[in-house]
Parts: sequence; C-alpha cells; structure tokens
Amino acid sequence: QVRLTESGGGSVQTGGSLTLSCAVSLNVGSDFTVAWFLERPGKEREAVASIYLDSGRTFYARSAQGRFACSHESTENTVTLRMSDLKPEDTGVYLCAAGRRVNGALWYVRHVYDSWGQGTQVTVSS
Repeated sequence: QVRLTESGGGSVQTGGSLTLSCAVSLNVGSDFTVAWFLERPGKEREAVASIYLDSGRTFYARSAQGRFACSHESTENTVTLRMSDLKPEDTGVYLCAAGRRVNGALWYVRHVYDSWGQGTQVTVSS
C-alpha cells in the first residue's frame, strides 16, 4: 500500500498562489502515476492534474491549464502542485492519489487510483 501525505493548503485571496506537496512512500516505483483531485462540498471528486513518474508527463484538467503546474521531486519523493491565479471555485480539499500503470487516456478517472491521502484544505476568498 502506497502512503501519501498532503501538505501546503491554506487560505488565499482571488489571484493568489499556493503550493501543495504530496509526500510519497518509498515503495512507489517508476511505473506509478500520482494525481491531484479536488473535492468540493456536494460535488464529485474531480481530477485536477497528474504526473507519470517514469516520464514526467503531466495532464491537467481544463480548469487548471495555464494556472497549475505538477512536478516530481524524486530526491524528496514528493509530488508538488503549484497553483497560481487562484479562483473561488478552486476552493475545496485537495487529495493526492497514486495508481500503478495508469492508462494515459484514463488519468482523470478516480477508480484507477487505489491509494489516497487524507487531503489538505484550500480556501480562496473573493
């Protein structure tokens, strides 16, 4: 079982920036994909971004393109989500998830990920 721990959430105003970190346990191999999901009250958990640890290839939801950047710091076993130009609709709990050999066409599907962190709260005020 992969262990994931998120950190870096907080409160910012519209237009502000935050950096989230996901610490990944050491048993994660290069064939894993780590994704970030956003959970908002009354809405289904939705994928925001993902990164394939072997290639570094990233995928982003349309709402995140141009504003969010996902990266993997291999020496620290950490996946980072840098968020800028934040909007009130970005508010919610951000969770990181890991899955093995995730098909690139399914990067946004929550069920392909079998390990989840507890999440970190992000609040963007207008």
